Amino acid sequence: NAQSRKTLENNVSMLQERGVNKITIEGNCDDRGTTAYNIVLGDKRAQEVKNYYVKLGIPAANISVVSYGEEKPVCTQQTTECWAKNRRADTVIY
Repeated sequence: NAQSRKTLENNVSMLQERGVNKITIEGNCDDRGTTAYNIVLGDKRAQEVKNYYVKLGIPAANISVVSYGEEKPVCTQQTTECWAKNRRADTVIY
């Protein structure tokens, strides 16, 4: 969505301003579905963010991707709002 794209664009600006060379995109999911399914879904989410960062000028070689599936929730309630918070891709700076 537009808000997510704006956040990613702001991330790229900050990374470029700070001269950050290496980042990892961590893909995460809510806890519905099988572990294997959620790992694949988290990877897909992280890959999409990586592709957008590359489109915005971050070299692909500087970005690694990992999927944690449902293993790193930020919210543990069984609600729609909580599930949405857990479906995310976190950018980790090195």
